[in-house]
Amino acid sequence: MSNPEPHSHPRSQNDQDRPPTRASRADLFRFLEGLGIATETLEHPPLFTVADGKQLRLGMRGLHSKNLFLKDKKGRVFLVVAVEDSVIDLKRLHEPLGASGRLSFGSAELLLDVLGVTPGSVTPFALLNDVPPRVTLVLDRRFLSGEVANFHPLVNTASTCLAVVDLLSFRARDGA
Repeated sequence: MSNPEPHSHPRSQNDQDRPPTRASRADLFRFLEGLGIATETLEHPPLFTVADGKQLRLGMRGLHSKNLFLKDKKGRVFLVVAVEDSVIDLKRLHEPLGASGRLSFGSAELLLDVLGVTPGSVTPFALLNDVPPRVTLVLDRRFLSGEVANFHPLVNTASTCLAVVDLLSFRARDGA
C-alpha cells in the first residue's frame, strides 16, 4: 500500500458504555446531500470480496477499494482504505502507523459495535457511526490522485460513486 495517512480519534473511558449509534443507508445519503455531495449508486447482488466486485463492475468508473477493519494488541482500531490492487503486509503495517504490535482483523462483533456494519460492508462511510471517534482512518494516498471512487453505502448490496474531494469533505464533516 502506498504511503498511508493515519487520522486518530481516541475514545474516552466514559464512552465505553455508550449504546451504539447506527446510521442507515438513508441517513448516510441525507448526510451527504446536506453537505452538497453528489453521488451515483448502483444496486447489485451482495459483494463480500474485491474479487466479487471485479466481476460486477458493469462499467463503473473510478477507483475501487479494499477496506480492512483492524485492531492492535492494545485494542486500538484502524480502518484501512486502500486501492483494491494494493498489497498490504499486515506483518509490517503496524510500523508506519505506530500501532502496538502486529495488526489483526477486528471481530464481527467489534465491527458492528464500532462502525455499525457487518463483514462485507466495511466502508469509509461507516465512520459516520464512529461516535465518539475511536477509529484511526488509514487512507491510501493513491485515492488522492483519482477523480472518483466507489464504496458500499453501509451495505454490500450497492456501490456509491463520489468525487474523491467529496470523500475528503465527508471525512472532515462526519464528526471526526
